[in-house]
Amino acid sequence: MDRHIQILLNRLSCAAITIATVTLLILFLQTPETCIPKGSIPKPHQKFPKSTCDFSHRSVTSIDKKHKKLLSTKDWSKKVQSFTVLFRDLRSLNHLNNRSRVLCVSAGAGHEVMALKEIGVGDVTGVELVDSPPLVSRADPHNLPFFDEVFDLGFSAHLDQALFPSRFAAEMERTVRIGGVCVVAVQECGDAEVKEVANLFRKSRFVSAKNITLIGSKMTRIILRIAKKS
Repeated sequence: MDRHIQILLNRLSCAAITIATVTLLILFLQTPETCIPKGSIPKPHQKFPKSTCDFSHRSVTSIDKKHKKLLSTKDWSKKVQSFTVLFRDLRSLNHLNNRSRVLCVSAGAGHEVMALKEIGVGDVTGVELVDSPPLVSRADPHNLPFFDEVFDLGFSAHLDQALFPSRFAAEMERTVRIGGVCVVAVQECGDAEVKEVANLFRKSRFVSAKNITLIGSKMTRIILRIAKKS
């Protein structure tokens, strides 16, 4: 008797396991009706959601629309205008013109790139560790993906935040032609600190330094001219 009972229990266990397995497969493969819009064709291949849901159409904002919305903000315009003042000053000093090939290193969201384009500079490249299309592409400032001497001017407002400042400066120098200039804006500093920054650019000659206000911060703009190549 005990043996027959054991066999019966085993069969019941197998049947229960089979039913449970089939049920789980059905739940996994079939999307709940609460997530299916009325009149739509069932899609049994869809995975079971992690939580209950009420189906509703949601508008998806494209990257282009998000970008246009960002460009329309007062904060964006104010920052671009700040860079515009800086670049117009460089143009008045004959370091920049509309035909200049400009590289903006650690360009962030691209305020400086847009400022250059708005004053008429056509060939502008902005790079940052994280891209911000269409103004800024992804690249490591310590290992720039450009040939030697392809730019007329290199600019950065983030040299003092670089992980390896000497390497950062060397890459800017490498990509700028002889006679071109590297322009950096660092936190406002005195003559001793300006000299330290200038010494990072081993192939350049110090031109000038000037205290400025950039995007609401007091900074020092330093200009160096590429004098030699290794």
